[in-house]
Amino acid sequence: MKRTLPLITTLLLMTATASAQDYGQTATLKIWDNTTAPHSNGITTPETEKEPNRVRNTSEATLYIFPADKAKTTGQAVVICPGGGYGMLAMDHEGYEMAKWFAANGITGAVLKYRMPNHHPEVPLEDAVQALRIMAGLEAGATGYTADKVGIVGSSAGGHLAAMASTIGSFKPAFSVLFYPVITAVQGKRHQGSFINLLSEQRTPEQDAAYSLESRVTADTPPAILLLSDDDKTVPPVNSTLYYNALKAHGIEASMHIYPSGGHGWGIRDSFRYKAQWQDAVLDWLRRINE
Repeated sequence: MKRTLPLITTLLLMTATASAQDYGQTATLKIWDNTTAPHSNGITTPETEKEPNRVRNTSEATLYIFPADKAKTTGQAVVICPGGGYGMLAMDHEGYEMAKWFAANGITGAVLKYRMPNHHPEVPLEDAVQALRIMAGLEAGATGYTADKVGIVGSSAGGHLAAMASTIGSFKPAFSVLFYPVITAVQGKRHQGSFINLLSEQRTPEQDAAYSLESRVTADTPPAILLLSDDDKTVPPVNSTLYYNALKAHGIEASMHIYPSGGHGWGIRDSFRYKAQWQDAVLDWLRRINE
């Protein structure tokens, strides 16, 4: 149910406290929780972390900010959405470790611990949009860390969230960096678990169509770079190619890098043999679109 929010909602952002999760960030901003956000995900049980950096049952949206190296700053920032099938968040190799790499290369990284949808697809989207607005300086709380150009980074289901923000979000990022993203709900091409968590197992064909993001691209969708492995058995590579083709059909700048091996979920792990290649590709692309 939609809530009417008082103006004070935008002032609920708080800097890190001693009890905040420590990922090495410079600042921690609470965006909102199920009481203060526009919509609730209905989760009332406590957040859990049974495995290190695998966070479940999230019902509070939080930003962990890693400022750009001032000697290399590009004027860009990214909101980073870890993956986890919309059932949990891989906060390390798809979150804060990636943010540290962006920051070391002059790009402020803000890792978004978004609320799990729990069959409420509007919930993670409003978290991502609010995070983008915060990092763009349009909402309170991130003074000193905002940027003129704020993009979004997403891995797997986090890539679906990043693409949602890029296509149907009310405030769009300047660009998107998508790692092996979930894009389509089309049978035979989808990652079923992500859509069960996002929409439910009893979802309608109309819901599947609404959240198949290759069909939601418009001329206002921002440029994107997509990075994936040809042998991904978890999220079929066609997810990325569908999105890339939709971008090009609308005349939007896009780049896609398909590596011959690596499977799914490699993020910034050293074990991925093409790590140096994807990092070079991303930095080169971000330099070009920033010119």
